[in-house]
Amino acid sequence: MTFTPSRRELGLGIAMAMAIPSLIVGAGAVQATDAKLRIHRHDAARPFPVNAYIVEGNDGLVVVDAPLTESSAAALRKRIEVLAKPLRAVLLTHSHPDHYAGIGVLAAGWDLPIVALAAVDDVVRRDDAAKDALSAPLFGAEWPRNRGFASHGGGLVFTVMDIGPAESLHDSVWILNSERPIAFFGDLVYPLTHCYMADGQIDRWRRATERLQSELAEETLLYVGHGPPPTPALLSWQRLYLNRFEEALRATDWRDPDAATANVVRVIRAFVPNEQLLFFLEYSIRPNARRLGLL
Repeated sequence: MTFTPSRRELGLGIAMAMAIPSLIVGAGAVQATDAKLRIHRHDAARPFPVNAYIVEGNDGLVVVDAPLTESSAAALRKRIEVLAKPLRAVLLTHSHPDHYAGIGVLAAGWDLPIVALAAVDDVVRRDDAAKDALSAPLFGAEWPRNRGFASHGGGLVFTVMDIGPAESLHDSVWILNSERPIAFFGDLVYPLTHCYMADGQIDRWRRATERLQSELAEETLLYVGHGPPPTPALLSWQRLYLNRFEEALRATDWRDPDAATANVVRVIRAFVPNEQLLFFLEYSIRPNARRLGLL
């Protein structure tokens, strides 16, 4: 399958239009300039590191992704209130719950569009009941009961790239028009940490990183879902991680699945000698061993 991202432009200023993919540039929207632009990273440390972003323009705000938990989403909402500018929209990069679950808490009582590619929203709605059954026992009272979904619905202009299946079952990249290129990248690259690969789209993910690295300017800042923002150069490292992971799976003796899983963890920890998001790696091993016909 060839990776062919489509691009659509969204102006978030005086007017809003219908939701992606039929979204039209808002009338009167203007391109942000660096003098009027600030990006606030909301880094939730618990239950594991995950980012959301407030993009601050001269006369309004846009949030990219929502935190996982009740308390983190409430803390992000307080940061928005302190900035004392109207929140124009919330944009979603992909369909994993650590990036959408807090929408209901974040946007409660505010009449604003929640914007996602139709394909991203389809996956969120389709899988939300299963995610709820899994996450509610894990996170207890911190798991948002009112998660919210994309709605149909200044001075900030975004272009959306439809990536398709990659790290998740459907990914997108939101590019902010500014003097220095800025891309809100979701989980398409993990800066020198372990990765979630259980959705089994590794081949498509590799192709996506190759295409994005060729298309994005070298100086583009990638505001990612976990960790500090890298540049597209790190996409080469992401492919290397995915390759090492599959090599470790194939080189392992799977007659004892528990021992095999421990061996893959040992090999990948030698490549990335830290424990950041290590449980993402652990969750990913057996689904991919089954995908490759090893288990």
